[in-house]
Amino acid sequence: MKFARNRLALLSLAFILLIGALAVLAPWVTRYSYEAQDIAQRLQPPSWEHWLGTDTLGRDLYSRIVYGARMSLAVGISTALFALVLGTATGAVAGYYGGWLDRVLMRLVDIFYIFPSLLLAILLMLLLGRGFLGILLAIGMTAWVTQARLVRAQVLQARELSYVEAARAIGVSSLAVIGRHILPNIWGPIVVSLTVQIPANIMAESFLSFIGLGLQPPFSSWGTLAAEGFRAMKSFPHLIIFPGGVLFVTMLAFNYLGDGLRDWLDPRHDTGVGF
Repeated sequence: MKFARNRLALLSLAFILLIGALAVLAPWVTRYSYEAQDIAQRLQPPSWEHWLGTDTLGRDLYSRIVYGARMSLAVGISTALFALVLGTATGAVAGYYGGWLDRVLMRLVDIFYIFPSLLLAILLMLLLGRGFLGILLAIGMTAWVTQARLVRAQVLQARELSYVEAARAIGVSSLAVIGRHILPNIWGPIVVSLTVQIPANIMAESFLSFIGLGLQPPFSSWGTLAAEGFRAMKSFPHLIIFPGGVLFVTMLAFNYLGDGLRDWLDPRHDTGVGF
């Protein structure tokens, strides 16, 4: 299988699975609570006692990064799935039916598309409040337009194919044609776009957390940890190096995984990249 020969994609998948496993098993793979404070141990460098050091309140940085993975991955995946459902539904309906419905839906997509996504997310966060639901809706409402455009383009091509015309000729309903014949045959580009959307959403959440619009303490994500570390990075660089490094490598892994899936699912993009 072509994907199995792409070692970089396999390594990226293994890293993502490792981070996911640590997030799920956080209570069993950490020695300290993510919110337990020990002022006497504040701002300690990495040691055998605290593998990645401690923060300004004496909290174990490793524990906070592992628990932060829960929030960062949850936000990235849930907002990508939200955008997937809304964008796929909008793009499929617009591409299949065409006409005035296509024009109306695409003008709505254009309105969201031309508006600066981060500015829109900030405005929605201010309206919805700081919290997981607010972040989910704020990022999800800015991410679905790209998915809608992708699905619409794929459906416009697929609806002219012979098997779709045959299904319509024998009286299959429009929704059945879309759900049973079109979407299953365009899932490749959709899956690849999902691997690109997840890290983009994680970065969007990190940016919102960095400017103070993220999760409320004591909950944390990689973005809130990076924001906390930024304020003390000159004297205590480990506070930003470790959460920022995990965030960087995770985003890189998702992008390499997306490249591997693209080469596997669409031979036209095969670059032979690997090692």
